[in-house]
Amino acid sequence: MLQLSKVGPETYSGDLLVYMVRQSEKRPPCCANGVIDGVIRRAYALGDFSGKNGEHLLSYPEKCKLGTSSAKRILVVGLGKDELNRELFRKIGGTMVSIAMKSKAREMLLVLPDLAYDMSEMTECLAEGFVLGAYRFKKYKTKKDPDAVGEMVRKVAFYASTNINIAKALKLGEIGAQSACQARDMANEPASHWTPGHFSAYGRQLAATHGMKCTVLDQARLKKLGMGGILAVNQGSAQPPEMVILEYTVKPEAPTLLLVGKGLTFDSGGISLKPSAGMEEMKYDMCGGAAVLCAMQAVAQAKFKGLNLVAIVPATENLPGPSALKPGDVITQYGGTTVEVVNTDAEGRLILADALAYGIKEYKPDMVIDVATLTGAVIIGLGHHRTGLLSNNDKLCDRLLAAGTRSGEPLWRLPLDQEYTKQLKSEIADLKNIGKKDGGAITAAAFLKEFVGEIPWAHLDIAGTAWDFTEKSYIPKGPSGIAVRTLFDFVRNWKG
Repeated sequence: MLQLSKVGPETYSGDLLVYMVRQSEKRPPCCANGVIDGVIRRAYALGDFSGKNGEHLLSYPEKCKLGTSSAKRILVVGLGKDELNRELFRKIGGTMVSIAMKSKAREMLLVLPDLAYDMSEMTECLAEGFVLGAYRFKKYKTKKDPDAVGEMVRKVAFYASTNINIAKALKLGEIGAQSACQARDMANEPASHWTPGHFSAYGRQLAATHGMKCTVLDQARLKKLGMGGILAVNQGSAQPPEMVILEYTVKPEAPTLLLVGKGLTFDSGGISLKPSAGMEEMKYDMCGGAAVLCAMQAVAQAKFKGLNLVAIVPATENLPGPSALKPGDVITQYGGTTVEVVNTDAEGRLILADALAYGIKEYKPDMVIDVATLTGAVIIGLGHHRTGLLSNNDKLCDRLLAAGTRSGEPLWRLPLDQEYTKQLKSEIADLKNIGKKDGGAITAAAFLKEFVGEIPWAHLDIAGTAWDFTEKSYIPKGPSGIAVRTLFDFVRNWKG
């Protein structure tokens, strides 16, 4: 979809030619093209365009009005007057592709401006905005929607007048965004079409494509290993559980990062049944699993060499079948810890605990990050604007916070003091799976903390951001693909 162009704006004859301009104080924005500059000045005089952030001006020039160019449409997009940053260019990319789709443009040429900003960073973020903003899930549409936007943009070409090499930035932006879109695809699938078996099939496909190793632990193997958490949650389902393990190895001496993603392909709550209103959204409860697999896909495609990676996705459904786990049952997690299940809708922590304990023992990682749509409580605390971050290690937290900021996926750290763990004390087992209602996002993380020991570990609660994330030009309704680009950035910027 994205490529560099040797064809300049003067000779471009495609569907849409795009310029970006900065807003000025008390005067019209300036454009490098003299003819377009005149159009901007006329629009500015009429009060129709001043170059504000995201403001746009679309025109339909007569042929030969731009020298030898015969572009069908000319789009000018404002960058505003505030400090330029990565998120601004991401949003601008989303705005551009949205306008292109509404105007039924199939291809476009973007002229990169010469600004006091890193050209490679600008290119990368614009690329992300284009790919993420163009995303649509239409797999199950059988009829054309008369109110829908036009055809997908097939080609976006970037043109820079300078000799700066932006090819790598363009590629990295596209890889990260396409991987996030793949995670969106997984989440958009109905639960009947994305089961634990689909997770394992995708893991095997990634391994075959990118030279990774994929191991799938089936139900028999899970029983032999004593994975009491995932087996208990699965009891009410006709779909067998599977634990998907994907390994990306660069060199033996490199540090190892373990990624664990919650793969609840549908969560009814089990016997502790959820309310029916909105339950259809519980097909999204596997967004953490999608995020870690798609982050692995992006890292392997980019061929990053700084870290060895292991991704584990414990995958199952949580349904109230005749053999379903019951409130009051006691289960034994991998490693021997016993848990009194007070609420069967607090199931994510049970399957994650098995995966964390197993992954740490088996692969001896240097650090661990888990990603899960774990609690509604995190939405009460942070809304749909930030992912909850809880950790036992300040340095790991700092790296993740920085990666989230660079990716436009902000995180907010919550406390994880020992007082919260006390709420999980059981009278008949080692732990309860749920504490009091207050501090629910924290006590859920405190439960997981019991299974990681002293190893540097961070937990990302994406329940508020995996879908209904902050409205942006490049974020659609529904699943956002959250955490894929944050993890991709984390690995990319790893320094020992």
